[in-house]
Amino acid sequence: MSTITLKGNEIHTSSQLPAVGTKAADFKLVKSDLSTASLADYAGQKVILNIFPSIDTGTCATSVRKFNEKAAGLENTKVLCISRDLPFAQGRFCGAEGIANVDTLSDFVDGSFGKAYGLDIIDGPLKGLHSRCIVVLDTDGKVIYTEQVAETTEEPNYDKALAAL
Repeated sequence: MSTITLKGNEIHTSSQLPAVGTKAADFKLVKSDLSTASLADYAGQKVILNIFPSIDTGTCATSVRKFNEKAAGLENTKVLCISRDLPFAQGRFCGAEGIANVDTLSDFVDGSFGKAYGLDIIDGPLKGLHSRCIVVLDTDGKVIYTEQVAETTEEPNYDKALAAL
């Protein structure tokens, strides 16, 4: 279990993020067209997992926008923006914002991604959603960087995540 905060109030996640140097767990998430994506779909690419509670909050939306800007110039790298939002909400947001350089993926079906990565929030007002995290994978699917943002209303450290690549 990890302790994070939401507006200064303690909340907890189910476990710890995957350790640096370990192989990332495979997943099945839903794309905006309702097809399924898995980690295997990104084999041979560097992957940034931008994970957050909901695309309909200011900080989460900002992280998607910033990674969309930064992803445009990244070679052999894919940014996956993952939440429990419905794929329709993710698609609506990206369409309205002109976001095309990231993939949005939803864990709405059963939350198995959040459980496997140890980042689902288990108490407080955001119970059932994902905590704000970054997990960076190398081309072999090994974890090379992780960050669980201590205060949910704050943004992740984009520069450190990108430097890990």
